[in-house]
Amino acid sequence: MSTTPAQSLEWFAKARYGLFIHYGLYSLLGRGEWVLNREGIPLEEYGQLADRFKAEQFDAEAICDLAVAAGMKYIVLTTMHHEGFRLYPTALSDFSTARIGRDLVGETVAAARKRGLRIGLYHSLNNWKDVPDSVAAVEDKVAYEKFISNTFARLRELVMRYNPIDIVWYDGWWPFDAKGWRAEEMNKMLREIQPHVLFNGRNGLPGDFATPEGHMSPPTPYRPWEACMTLNNVWGYHSGDAEWKTPGQVVDLLATAAAGRGNLLLNVGPEPSGAIPADAAKTLRAVGRWLKACGEAIFETDSFTMNTRERGNHRGDWCHHGPYTVRGNNLYLLARRWPGSAFSINGLENRVLDVQLLTTEAAPVRVAFRQDGRRVTFTGLPAQSPDAVCPVLKITCDSPATLYLTGGLRVPAAPHPRYDPCESELAPGHAPG
Repeated sequence: MSTTPAQSLEWFAKARYGLFIHYGLYSLLGRGEWVLNREGIPLEEYGQLADRFKAEQFDAEAICDLAVAAGMKYIVLTTMHHEGFRLYPTALSDFSTARIGRDLVGETVAAARKRGLRIGLYHSLNNWKDVPDSVAAVEDKVAYEKFISNTFARLRELVMRYNPIDIVWYDGWWPFDAKGWRAEEMNKMLREIQPHVLFNGRNGLPGDFATPEGHMSPPTPYRPWEACMTLNNVWGYHSGDAEWKTPGQVVDLLATAAAGRGNLLLNVGPEPSGAIPADAAKTLRAVGRWLKACGEAIFETDSFTMNTRERGNHRGDWCHHGPYTVRGNNLYLLARRWPGSAFSINGLENRVLDVQLLTTEAAPVRVAFRQDGRRVTFTGLPAQSPDAVCPVLKITCDSPATLYLTGGLRVPAAPHPRYDPCESELAPGHAPG
């Protein structure tokens, strides 16, 4: 177990892939985790959901087994979303799973630890249920003091009850900034209980790592980061959302994380019963099988980013066939769009020593290649994609790989923009059209 935040960041920076679980009373309605707010449901009516909440198929052991099979290294569970319902027994409220004699948080922490998974506890600072709520805290100074005191009490109880954990994952920071949340004091209080614990930045302070939501953009300047993304479109269970990402699309997200030295925290909202949707589990297991064969292209990778206006210290470039990642002297082309039996890459500033084809279907296979300066041509490949998820070309070079091309057919021997002569309108990580 790490003893300082700096030591904890070492495991976090290498983790690359985690499972996010959003589960609560909102799951029973199947219309998303903000349903109380979005539909204006009266609190008394919403509170009756607690009598229907059984979590009869919430199996922490099975969830953590799935995370391991998916190749994930950690799990983050919503202990309490904005609705105020706790997934653990608490001395501070009867609005919790104590009603069903269960401690879903404790069960998940124990199951994660048993499997060597790191564990993060999500907790909303906002609370729509308790009195005073956040709106009252905005309107009245006395209510504000009580609201902040209640928030600190919840957090203190949580980290004392589950000790040790690895991450306190703040959320629901409306309506205050760091000063309003007394965030310095908040973090200090929790670190006195668990000195090693990591914080994200959602109490108004930067936190130990950045948490882009819904996009895969590394922070500039670089610091450890984790992109939280949904496997379908909604965080909490939605009965009308069956638009699950394919295994290949998850690999795209992982490749972006790998190239930017960040993590992908991939969310699944369990069904009302607590069961993981079957289609979600199928996708996660397929990605896990792929990672067993091709995970070296994702884990312990080096930065391989690209700036469209200037070279700077960036080593990466883009390709029509799929993303690149690097690890040491190895360049990986994740060929999500298989180019056929022969093709070339251009702009490689290193000498190629060896090329192998990695797939989930067979052991690595050597690939014939020819290098002419900065252009490398691969031949003798299968005409059709040899992997249902994503075949990978592992290109071993004589030194850490660097790719550099521009918008011209050769690199100008004079100062020049790379792709965009003006401020780029491209989304981060997207290739020019």
